[in-house]
Amino acid sequence: MSDRISFARGLRREQTPAERRFWRIVQPWRAQGWHFRRQSPVGPYVADFRCTRAGLIVEIDGDDHYFADGRARDLVRTAYLERRGYRVLRFSNLEVMENAEGVFEVMRKVLGEPGG
Repeated sequence: MSDRISFARGLRREQTPAERRFWRIVQPWRAQGWHFRRQSPVGPYVADFRCTRAGLIVEIDGDDHYFADGRARDLVRTAYLERRGYRVLRFSNLEVMENAEGVFEVMRKVLGEPGG
């Protein structure tokens, strides 16, 4: 098994509270076939959440993403993912934890009404 796959499995076991909450937020769309994979390898990266059918990657960003080095790495990562046809959405940990309703609304705009 590749190191990247082992790394992704470890990340799935050690999800942050914000990642666990986002996972619950997107569950209503499962019945429509919008299946999200957690900590999913994509090239040299591991996406927090990937929905292949929607061509969507969702990243839940911690504080380190908001410093210059983190922003620079995110730009490179996002460009790579977009070149492969993915739309990338980013939410902060704080946003997911304190505004789950707003995150749900963004996902509703992207995926449509759950169950509809």
